[in-house]
Amino acid sequence: MTASSVEQLRKEGNELFKCGDYEGALGAYTQALGLDATPQDQAILHRNRAACHLKLEDYDKAETEASKAIEKDGGDVKALYRRSQALEKLGRLDQAVLDLQRCVSLEPKNKVFQEALRNIGGQIQEKVRYMSSTDAKVEQMFQILLDPEEKGTEKKQKASQNLVVLAREDAGAEKIFRSNGVQLLQRLLDTGETDLMLAALRTLVGICSEHQSRTVATLSILGTRRVVSILGVENQAVSLAACHLLQVMFDALKEGVKKGFQGKEGAIIVDPARELKVLISNLLDLLTEVGVSGQGRDNALTLLIKAVPRKSLKDPNNSLTLWVIDQGLKKILEVGGSLQDPPGELTVTANSRMSASILLSKLFDDLKCDAERENFHRLCENYIKSWFEGQGLAGKLRAIQTVSCLLQGPCDAGNRALELSGVMESVIALCASEQEEEQLVAVEALIHAAGKAKRASFITANGVSLLKDLYKRSEKDSIRIRALVGLCKLGSAGGTDFSMKQFAEGSTLKLAKQCRKWLCNDQIDAGTRRWAVEGLAYLTFDADVKEEFVEDAAALKALFQLSRSEERSVLFAVASALVNCTNSYDYEEPDPKMVELAKYAKQHVPEQHPKDKPSFVRARVKKLLAAGVVSAMACMVKTESPVLTSSCRELLSRVFLALVEEVEDRGTVVAQGGGRALIPLALEGTDVGQTKAAQALAKLTITSNPEMTFPGERIYEVVRPLVSLLHLNCSGLQNFEALMALTNLAGMSERLRQKILKEKAVPMIEGYMFEEHEMIRRAATECMCNLAMSKEVQDLFEAQGNDRLKLLVLYSGEDDELLQRAAAGGLAMLTSMRPTLCSRIPQVTTHWLEILQALLLSSNQELQHRGAVVVLNMVEASRQIASTLMESEMMEILSVLAKGDQSPVTRAAAACLDKAVEYGLIQPNQDGE
Repeated sequence: MTASSVEQLRKEGNELFKCGDYEGALGAYTQALGLDATPQDQAILHRNRAACHLKLEDYDKAETEASKAIEKDGGDVKALYRRSQALEKLGRLDQAVLDLQRCVSLEPKNKVFQEALRNIGGQIQEKVRYMSSTDAKVEQMFQILLDPEEKGTEKKQKASQNLVVLAREDAGAEKIFRSNGVQLLQRLLDTGETDLMLAALRTLVGICSEHQSRTVATLSILGTRRVVSILGVENQAVSLAACHLLQVMFDALKEGVKKGFQGKEGAIIVDPARELKVLISNLLDLLTEVGVSGQGRDNALTLLIKAVPRKSLKDPNNSLTLWVIDQGLKKILEVGGSLQDPPGELTVTANSRMSASILLSKLFDDLKCDAERENFHRLCENYIKSWFEGQGLAGKLRAIQTVSCLLQGPCDAGNRALELSGVMESVIALCASEQEEEQLVAVEALIHAAGKAKRASFITANGVSLLKDLYKRSEKDSIRIRALVGLCKLGSAGGTDFSMKQFAEGSTLKLAKQCRKWLCNDQIDAGTRRWAVEGLAYLTFDADVKEEFVEDAAALKALFQLSRSEERSVLFAVASALVNCTNSYDYEEPDPKMVELAKYAKQHVPEQHPKDKPSFVRARVKKLLAAGVVSAMACMVKTESPVLTSSCRELLSRVFLALVEEVEDRGTVVAQGGGRALIPLALEGTDVGQTKAAQALAKLTITSNPEMTFPGERIYEVVRPLVSLLHLNCSGLQNFEALMALTNLAGMSERLRQKILKEKAVPMIEGYMFEEHEMIRRAATECMCNLAMSKEVQDLFEAQGNDRLKLLVLYSGEDDELLQRAAAGGLAMLTSMRPTLCSRIPQVTTHWLEILQALLLSSNQELQHRGAVVVLNMVEASRQIASTLMESEMMEILSVLAKGDQSPVTRAAAACLDKAVEYGLIQPNQDGE
């Protein structure tokens, strides 16, 4: 019984494999392995699993499965061949050759094995030739670069460029590495010359990229401390290059931790997890080192943000985050609590504290349980207390600045810190200080504290009068603008609810007017003007403020210029203001019955502002587009700063979706670079943000020429976001727009169709062909018909035991003319390319003849033509089918159509009759017709 089950599952897997369902086949083989299979059956199942993994392009697993099959049966020639294919794809040509030689010795006359051996032999010879030719080149390049007598900068520049280009190819990187390259590159770094240092760092990127053992060896030769210290240099270009190198090293080491280490790589790497921690430890040390540049400190924070927290919360292992919190939380807080440029303090930039807040937030979000979060709170509170108690006024300022940093990041930790004894009282007291620096720290803390409802009521009662006083009486714009933002924040506490206004009528408009005035004043530094944008981000909840803001061309221009400046911390505020102006936040119209019930129960019911109706929103969108909002947002998306968080990306995605809502606006969005900017937003960020960006991409792909909207290779990057909209958790509108967009792409080129197939979209598209909603069903059918131009899809229709062909035949007889047209077009194409399908049409439904006749009698010429092509294909494919058709009313219909005016339908009908005459099924009349 067990043996029978194993055999049955294996056959089921074979059928699924033939149909192109490699995941399904893999599951069947795996299930069979779980039963009590014989060693011979196990060898076959492992061999078949290797074939599935090859099709799925997972070559590591393909090699593993083939090896297991060979362990069970050393003479399994198919397993040996499949392992050779996997090894070839993995670049391990020397091992692939050994397997192929064994295949040839087992089956000397097998031409496939002989051809494969010749091909791989040619690849090895080419590699050897390339390696030997590069030996002299590498040596020559280093001689030029290290020669102190070589004064020709052009010659040196060319040598450094060649070295970088060579290192981008794995074979070239390996040659440089084996030619004592890392030691020679160390000498270039030691010169201190910017050009040589950049060349060395970029070459090291090539050497370490996706290679664990070379990365560990490079760190061992150069010294981890030495590599990290380059981040801290004053030269911005060198610091950024070092940042890129360290990111590549992190990626290589993390991949090593994830995969484990085996074979040659494992022999060299003692433990990639240990190397990873050493690297992170050095980065944490760099944060608090005196003499490190502000840019270097920012780059270190950026690396920690990318490298430490889990990429997916589905991964249960957050040990790296816990280790960083224990080892380096105080160091991160020290950067976050730094006051900009006082004597003896760390050098920080305008973005440093924001980067520290983002890192703290990501670390806190990566914690899994209350005990871990409690430890985080305790460490933060102890650090703040250590400065607040017994360190005088300077210590209190440092403590308050640290609280501000936490409020901008993990706000739960910030709110708990505010509740520490004396902290809030000190904030209020320092707001009245005569010293500008002290006032700045206190007012900023007050603003950040006002962000949560728990604190907003306390501050509304105790802080509003203080902020008003500061705004009216202070002579310093830096203080006045911050006080104004505090008032803006409190004034917008009701959000979009028109009935919940904190201040008197017209107050928010006055505050917004002053914010716009400061925003447009280019005499004020960007760091101070940022606060004006913060104020507008809150005030634009009010529709009156939105209307005035979009009318102010100078304010919009200033906003967009500021978003392109070095002041990166402004990005979130700019994005928030744009979301408010376009009403692209989620809003559901309340159910009138529920509103009545709420009123009866004396519950508060939110009210929408009259100027937030769709007509007003559309008008605001037009004005933003005319002001150049798309090009400004495209620049924001390109930034490499950690300030461009997932939340910020989501806000930008929401705005883009609002901008492309109207078809006539989409050309403007494309012309200003919106198509290019949407791709990274659709591939990275929050789930909501990615979905919104993908939907915007779908809208652009439907109504504009995709080749112009996404030029070059970008068009292939659009496919994955569009396929993501086919998942069941997306709305019907998103499913429909994705199907329409994929239909356009599938009709353009075979390469695009292959990309859609590779993203495993076909099963999802097939599912939507059964959808109840007629527009979704029609769009799925159109998409499938365009995909049917690909051989793989034709194979699916031709495979035995499926209803795909039946569905197309039945849809060709539906009342929905557009669905008919799509299905008939698919039938015409499939029967042209796969004549074997013609003989199966009569088998799928008894109504096939009626359906074809209805197509030929349709008043729609396009449907007539598609029906005529299907009938012609069937007549040409089989004399038996032709006989069945000629014995029915079809002959009369074809005769009438053949006498019509010259058209594709007439010609197809005449060709059908000619073929029937050729078969001897009918005779021409006396006129030769």
